[in-house]
This record gives sequence, C-alpha cells and structure tokens, in this order.
Amino acid sequence: MRALITGGAGFIGSHLAEALLAKGHEVSVIDDLSTGSIDNISHLKARPGFHYVIDTVTNEPIVAELIDHNDVVFHLAAAVGVKLIVEEPVRTIETNVHGTEVVLKHANKKKKLVFIASTSEVYGKSTDVPFRENADLVMGATTKHRWAYACSKAIDEFLALAYYKEKKLPIVIVRLFNTVGPRQTGQYGMVLPTFVRQALAGHPITVFGDGTQSRSFTYVGDVVDALVTLAQTPAAVGEVFNIGASQEITIRELAERVRARANSQSPIVLIPYDQAYESGFEDMPRRVPDTSKINRVIGFQPRVGLDEIIAEVIDYFQSR
Repeated sequence: MRALITGGAGFIGSHLAEALLAKGHEVSVIDDLSTGSIDNISHLKARPGFHYVIDTVTNEPIVAELIDHNDVVFHLAAAVGVKLIVEEPVRTIETNVHGTEVVLKHANKKKKLVFIASTSEVYGKSTDVPFRENADLVMGATTKHRWAYACSKAIDEFLALAYYKEKKLPIVIVRLFNTVGPRQTGQYGMVLPTFVRQALAGHPITVFGDGTQSRSFTYVGDVVDALVTLAQTPAAVGEVFNIGASQEITIRELAERVRARANSQSPIVLIPYDQAYESGFEDMPRRVPDTSKINRVIGFQPRVGLDEIIAEVIDYFQSR
C-alpha cells in the first residue's frame, strides 16, 4: 500500500515509516519538525519508495496532494508532551484540532482510510481502571490547561467518528498509552528518556509529584506492528482501540529501575507538581488500558517487556 504519515519525522512516525518500508510499502512523510527531527528519518532518505515533505499539516494544498497519492493516512501530527501542553495551550489546541480537520476533509474526497492517533489522556481523571474504549471520559476543569490536550484529542475522535457515520469515510481511532523506545527524547516531558538521560549523566533523577502515580509502558515496535496490522483489517474500520501494555509500574519504581539498569549513583528527587508545571496541576493516579478489544480483533499482545525497553533506551542514549 501507499501510506502517508503526518508527523512522520517524530518518534512513533519514524518507526512506523521504517516498518512499512521494510514490508515493501511506499511511504510519504510530512512533518514541520516542530517536535520531530530530520535525524529520525535521515537513514530512510535513500530507501526506494520513501518520500518526505517539510511542511505543516495545515498546508491544505500540500496535504490534499499527498492524500490523493496515498491509500491510507496515519495522522500522527500533534502537539506532544505534558510540558508543551502546559506551556503552549493555544498551539496544542490549534495543532490538534485544525490539523485533524484538514486531514479528514481531504481524505473524505477520495474516501481514503485514515488512522487518528489519539491518546490515553482522553480518559481524563477517570478512576475506572483498566480503561475501556466505551467507558465515560472524565475531564478536569477548563481552567486547568493540563486538560486542553485531552479535550482536543477527544474532539478529534468525535470529528473522525462523525465523518465515518455521516460521510462513510473509513477511519480507525487508536488511543496510544505511554509508548517508549529509541529516538524518543525528554524534551517535552516524556518520562523514560528523561530518567535515562539524567541517570547516565549522574544528575538527580527528577520524579514529579510523590511518585506513586502509575503508568504502563509499551515498546514502540509493538505499537507500530499493531498499526500496520489494523490497516489491513477491515473489521477495524469505524472502531476505537486502546494500544498499550497491562504491566503497571509507579513512576518512583521506574526511576529506581532505570537507575539500577544504568549503573547510576544519581539521587532520586521528588519535585512538586506546582514547581514542575504550574500551580494547581492535576495528574492521573493510574493509566492502564484494557486491551481485550484489540486482542480480539488482531490478536495484539505486547512482546517487549519493560526491562528490555529500558535497556534499549539506555543503549540509544549511550550511542549518541
């Protein structure tokens, strides 16, 4: 197939491009490099069937032409990371909502399959763990910028599902949980690469809050495999899927495991949320997916465990 990846120079997008090319598919990438990096795709430039454009997904003539040339769109372009979301809420909302509007509008002209990359953030402050795709979403107050990202991605989902229902546009929505692996940076608040970088440098490992909040981490290769398989599964069209792992770990425990794996003597330091982000910052105490739906449809099971993921991320930073 011919695939367009918006945000294709980003962490997940570059791994997806690599996987599709390895399977013999043609890949086009568009990225404005605001959070992605040309380094992530430089090794792909000479590969047959790979094309890239440095531009924004809101450039409608360019996006229209790219969509017209491809069979499927993986829409990954978005504002990413808690730090960016808190510091630049206008950019977060405009990038997420308007970019998705442009992609859906032009994909609809030729009824091209569109994947909308959503997020576990849409579950908001819900305590109904593990999170199920049909569960209620519990958002925080509009005065808390932290929830702007969740709300903007929820709007993306509503819009995509509206196109599917009203205009028969084939869409698939994937809610990605904490996806980690090589090429991810801690620039915008991603926790694992931040911990690894701090541990390798001998700097304090900074845990925000009290460290009891828990997350489940999924290897980027497992996520990409799920995306490629879903793209070839007709039963996935019109559906919402969690993609993540069920293994749960507290952030304090993650810091300790990274420190041990890196053979580091770095102290672990707790930083209050108000100091790390902004006054009144709210966080999810737990974020764990129910993956029974995606397992039922494509047999998805994460293959790479957390210790192996940590080792790969350490190797990546050491090699750089």
